Amino acid sequence: MYEPHQWYELGLLRSPGWVRLALEMRAGWEYGASLAATPLLSLAPRGDGHPVLVFPGLITGDLSTLPLRNYLSSRGYATYPWGLGINRGPRAGVIDACLERLDKLSQEHGRSLSLIGWSLGGLYARELAKARPDVVRQVITMGTPFTGHPKATNAWRIYEWATGHKIGAPDIHEPLRSPPPVPTTSIFSRSDGVVAWQCSLERESPHTDNIEVQASHLGMGLNPLTLYALADRLAQAEGDWRPFDRSGLRSYLYPDPRRPASY
Repeated sequence: MYEPHQWYELGLLRSPGWVRLALEMRAGWEYGASLAATPLLSLAPRGDGHPVLVFPGLITGDLSTLPLRNYLSSRGYATYPWGLGINRGPRAGVIDACLERLDKLSQEHGRSLSLIGWSLGGLYARELAKARPDVVRQVITMGTPFTGHPKATNAWRIYEWATGHKIGAPDIHEPLRSPPPVPTTSIFSRSDGVVAWQCSLERESPHTDNIEVQASHLGMGLNPLTLYALADRLAQAEGDWRPFDRSGLRSYLYPDPRRPASY
């Protein structure tokens, strides 16, 4: 059994094709589906009021995560945007600013934060949790390419243009594969049209989990299945984290992420 980061070199993994990329246009429909599902989403577990910091994807900003943050606020959380404008990648000073914001919010609330990251934003969340595990309660990523090959996405050229960084340096990408030392959940979609879904598969361990949803990459943070999964994960008591329960009716909505892959 090969690891995801080997699939690209073996010719088993490529960035999503044109059909999946074209299906990214369904993102608007996913937002509409969430609005229609508001009565059902209101039945999701409520939280304990702890702070949640949300990081946007590449070339997007806090406006893209506003619906997600509004929903989590309605479930009782103190939600915060990353507050650094458009995400143009880990340029000089960005990580330091994120660490400063993380520490400030932790001090203000007197408790640890949950970190949520969409796509590239998930890499920020993971790396911040590695740097400050004492103030991070858990990490949840959505469509984040933390493993696999960095060119197994349809956004790597945009990343290079936006950041000025060249893709593929082992000293940069290899450390990203390791999960943070806190409970970590990866939400991914096999129909993702931007990131090869295998690049978002977390290695199994006592404090990691993968949740598969039927979603586009651009609409993942707006998708009702994602929103419910986020509410479920965040509602767990601190220190009592458990993997996502897919039993019962949930098994029809959330497939087993460990089922055989079709490349």
